[in-house]
Amino acid sequence: MREEKIGEIDIIKEPPAETDFDTVTLYLNAENQKKYYDYILELKPKRIIFNPGAENPELAKLAQQKGIETLEACTLTTLAVGLY
Repeated sequence: MREEKIGEIDIIKEPPAETDFDTVTLYLNAENQKKYYDYILELKPKRIIFNPGAENPELAKLAQQKGIETLEACTLTTLAVGLY
């Protein structure tokens, strides 16, 4: 497998070994998220941001049951206004 980068940042193609995740931000629509449910929840992020078009009440409920905060918002907007 060839190494790929964006600038100086490595592109990770396999699940990361890290275990301390603050935020998972989703851009996939709800149907395309289904195959990632277990993976996302196993990361145990502090929160999940569902960007416009990625809203998913089913995954949000599963996350909330595990104590994960969920937010329907635009990640770029939250960064721009200092809410991130």
